[in-house]
Amino acid sequence: MSASLRHVVPRRSTTRVFITYKSRLECMRRYYSTRRFGKSETIETDECAIPLQPTWSVNDLLSSYPKPSISPSQLKHLHELSALLPPEEDSTELASLTAEMENLVKLVEAVRIPDLQGEEKEAVPDGRVWADGMGIELTESVGEVSAEEIRGRDLLAWPYRTSNGMYVVDTDRRRK
Repeated sequence: MSASLRHVVPRRSTTRVFITYKSRLECMRRYYSTRRFGKSETIETDECAIPLQPTWSVNDLLSSYPKPSISPSQLKHLHELSALLPPEEDSTELASLTAEMENLVKLVEAVRIPDLQGEEKEAVPDGRVWADGMGIELTESVGEVSAEEIRGRDLLAWPYRTSNGMYVVDTDRRRK
């Protein structure tokens, strides 16, 4: 049994889905996309349309951003702020630490770059699940005590021994 399905997603995307059935229960899907870098790509997926191989990586994403440079004085200052001893100058540890910090700064700068000026302030929906018309009570109810809650001096009714309104605790050793 062999069948083929071609699906074109409307608006701004040129993604097509081709499904080839090897048998009744087993299907293999291939996604053909011309969206990325103007090249066509075929992405192999499983039966749930999850790609078998990663389709992108953080390194690919960050490769288009310029790499910042961290001077030895900046790295030393970061160590002082974090109360750490900096590695010795001209060591391999210093070079690898500098490269790692430059990559972290590059990642942070990449996150800060997108322009969200045109977006609405509340464009991100609240991800919590609430019943319609309900929400979080933002004020604490102070002073409301249930009938079952025991407070104050009423707690002294529960210990085995009290003396003059104080708990008495037996210890193994006596104070000198």
